[in-house]
Amino acid sequence: MKPQQLNLASDIQLEYLGPSVGLGPLPAVFYFALSARDSLLLDPFNQPAVYLSRFPLRIFSISLPYHEEGKPAKQGLTEWTTRQKGEDFLGNYLKKIQNAIAFLLNQELILPNKIATMGLSRGALIAAHVAANNAEVSYWLGFAPLTKLSYLPGFSDLVSWDLMHIVDLLSTKTIRCYIGNRDVRVGTRNCFDLIEALAEAAYQKRFLSSPIELRIQPSIGHHGHGTAKETFHHGAKWIAKQLKVYHAL
Repeated sequence: MKPQQLNLASDIQLEYLGPSVGLGPLPAVFYFALSARDSLLLDPFNQPAVYLSRFPLRIFSISLPYHEEGKPAKQGLTEWTTRQKGEDFLGNYLKKIQNAIAFLLNQELILPNKIATMGLSRGALIAAHVAANNAEVSYWLGFAPLTKLSYLPGFSDLVSWDLMHIVDLLSTKTIRCYIGNRDVRVGTRNCFDLIEALAEAAYQKRFLSSPIELRIQPSIGHHGHGTAKETFHHGAKWIAKQLKVYHAL
């Protein structure tokens, strides 16, 4: 299945997998990994989207800031470090996503409260902010999630984007994260600390058994930051079940 393009405005271009938007509203997953097209087409990063594409929903993607199609992911992250002092690029990007969700809801192309966000590494950080700041988004799924942006070398000025700052908002969502047992790129401990804080915040809201999960897997890949195909599929299956579109094939 090839991605379809959807231009919502001059600065908002989405790509998606799934039934044509002309067929009416469906559950939706917003996936953040690389460029919009690479997130949906480039193996292995596209594996969650590939798995979900068999179900009656749409998987939308929009390019991460400075991660245009074909640009190496490392180069995009370097752009983040050089631009962090000159512009609120993450804030502007988040507003763009919020506008896209509002447009899709207004046009009845997606179903309210049947919306999930998922992301890989820095994309998981973006997905968490989108979920926390949109009441219509009920689920957040993170693969090898970057939970503490200031943990990365050169990002100390972006400490306000660390997910610990949105624990109160995020703790109302249904959450699952997967992390390697020795991920030295984003920090296994950082992810654990966030999940613990989210569970505590949910408990204080009287959610005695909050749907907030962390799956710790054997680390693979560079810096223990890789994600196995089976893990991508396991998480995607979980999302499909949350959105009530899963059926065994």
